[in-house]
Amino acid sequence: MTDSPSPSLVDITSLAKRRGFIFPGSEIYGGLANTWDYGPLGVELKRKIKDLWWETFITRRSDMLGLDASIISSEKIWATSGHLTGFADAMVDCRTCHSRTRADHLIENYFEKKGENKKVEGLPLPELTKIILTNKIKCPSCGEANFTEVRAFNLLFPVQLGILAGMDNTAYLRGETAQGMFTNFKNILDSTRVRLPFGVGQLGKSFRNEITRGQLTFRTVEFEQGEIEYFFDPKTQNWEELFEIWLAEMKHFVTDSLGVRAENLQVREHTDAERSFYSKRTVDLEYNFPFGFKELWGLAYRTDYDLKAHAEATGKDLSYTDPTTEKKFLPHVIEPAVGIDRLLLMVLCNAYWHDEKNNRVVLKLLPKLAPYTVAVFPLVKNNPELMDQAKAVLSDLSPHFHTTWDDRGNIGKRYYYQDEMGTPFCVTVDYQTLKDNTVTIRDRDTTKQTRLALDKLAKYIQTQLK
Repeated sequence: MTDSPSPSLVDITSLAKRRGFIFPGSEIYGGLANTWDYGPLGVELKRKIKDLWWETFITRRSDMLGLDASIISSEKIWATSGHLTGFADAMVDCRTCHSRTRADHLIENYFEKKGENKKVEGLPLPELTKIILTNKIKCPSCGEANFTEVRAFNLLFPVQLGILAGMDNTAYLRGETAQGMFTNFKNILDSTRVRLPFGVGQLGKSFRNEITRGQLTFRTVEFEQGEIEYFFDPKTQNWEELFEIWLAEMKHFVTDSLGVRAENLQVREHTDAERSFYSKRTVDLEYNFPFGFKELWGLAYRTDYDLKAHAEATGKDLSYTDPTTEKKFLPHVIEPAVGIDRLLLMVLCNAYWHDEKNNRVVLKLLPKLAPYTVAVFPLVKNNPELMDQAKAVLSDLSPHFHTTWDDRGNIGKRYYYQDEMGTPFCVTVDYQTLKDNTVTIRDRDTTKQTRLALDKLAKYIQTQLK
């Protein structure tokens, strides 16, 4: 196999829609900005990534527990956590076309086009305004340099609960899954026999009223997170060592479990200006997307900020009692938080391969991640014997693998169709099958075809998935 050029975002977006991975949200009504729907193949790929994350970080570990907290939560939670006042993006409006843009993205994109890597996230609003005016940065929508001053724009979505008008029953869609793990800390301690150090993990939807342009599912208003709060005693465990252990675990999951090339990863340390106020150290594991290196997975040392804040606000005792020393204290927290949608987008970008020799596009997904593991074809569909035998093969394989059927067009087009879907194996039932109960099984990446007896087919495929 020869290397092909890295795919563009247009390549990924086109394939994602063409083969049913990702569709634009509300498309038949003209679309809705920053929303996307997962199609038949996308939902399968996403489910496998989530299952793998859960199995790796929750099920296989004796020091981890799971949680599924409510998406809608009390306004008081977000006031205590600081999200109502500090959870905001720096936004700027174009006076000409009235489009709204994140100021830091506008500035960073401007300097990126000039070949400069300038990070401005977290800078004071007046300083961002000065950079935009001094450089006469133009609006990406209309091309005019006519912006307002930079202003803070809160990202939380308020929800009005109740049926009586005029009553103040404001709650919020969660902006992160983390807070549910802190507010349920006492419930977890009371209902389990867990001891420090231990972690609580959660997979679920979060919502942020963010505005972005043209990066597919990288940043959306509705997204899914895989988040862990790992609680420990800072007096007996070195947080810096624990931090590095989790960073290594994150890298290992991306490269070994998802099959992503390590050369497309980098670790970036947050500056003091951009680091969240509650964090003592934050790094991002970044992936080289078609639009450059961007955050994939964040890792933060949140200290005891959240437990302390919720304990003070509610008057509840959220401390942990050491069963040996009977010492009571608030544990500290290391937080690895990843966007599942970003993992999926990364997997698509990493797997996309233009096979110039055979003039085809291939999604070289790990077989265990592929939406379909096996496709079964009859050589032709106008032969009842071939059709019956092929359906029997499909029936035999379906209990063991996610299997699909295709009898349209010529066999070559069917192969290429499955290649774009990422299906690792195609089984063809032909005339020889009727004579000796053998079939051909084709490898997606090499296009090599092997003749196998039907009674050995399932075992062969199973060995390729390990």
